[in-house]
Amino acid sequence: MILTDTHTHIYYEQDIEKRKQLIDNCFNNHVSRLFLPNVDHESVPMIFDLCKHYPANCFPMLGLHPCDVKIDFEDELSKIKSYLHDAKIYAIGEIGIDLYWDKTTLRIQQEAFKQQIQWAKDLDLPIVIHCRDAFDEVLAILHEMKDEKLRGIFHCFSGNLEQAKEVISLGFFLGIGGVVTYKKSGLDEVVKQINLKHIVLETDAPYLAPVPFRGKPNESAYMIHVAQKVADLHQISIEELAEITTANSVEIFGV
Repeated sequence: MILTDTHTHIYYEQDIEKRKQLIDNCFNNHVSRLFLPNVDHESVPMIFDLCKHYPANCFPMLGLHPCDVKIDFEDELSKIKSYLHDAKIYAIGEIGIDLYWDKTTLRIQQEAFKQQIQWAKDLDLPIVIHCRDAFDEVLAILHEMKDEKLRGIFHCFSGNLEQAKEVISLGFFLGIGGVVTYKKSGLDEVVKQINLKHIVLETDAPYLAPVPFRGKPNESAYMIHVAQKVADLHQISIEELAEITTANSVEIFGV
């Protein structure tokens, strides 16, 4: 069984022994494919280092997280862009719009999002979208820039069924993580109604740990609990769920 975590910040752990333990925990839980989104230019070398140590298991993505879009975002984008040809990159992400923490930066977040979507098109790569309290704003840009090259994942999807269908209609996959295990999230009822061909799994570790670890630091190894929940919702085995969702990740990332 091969499980794929399409979104993890496991590289935040910089202690070599602790990091090795996190990776070993993954392998012990059948999580052997890890896709790593950076957040700013300073996190890029951390990702490249982890990928260098685990080239068969860790795959880098590059982008500027919307919460890190500040007045100097053009300079930050330039620094990140300079890394794009230093190694094989599998997606532009995580990018998008976040209006939960700061609504005053909406205009520059929109500009940074558009620029990075264009990077992805130029490189024929998927995008991985961070969207928080900004579904309409993100969708407006996707509709504006939609063409045959625009594709990717709506990371940490937690919307309703209508929103899920709209995301899918644009050619995007839904990234489903620990929130699906939360009793009052309502995401379980949405996922139950979505064909698994539109779903990939993720943890967003160290955030959003699934039950039974909710409220504690998340690990990519805990994705087995997300996978079991989604398998139960669709009344299939976890092995079949792993096969489908990993195949979906291969379709997106090309590896």
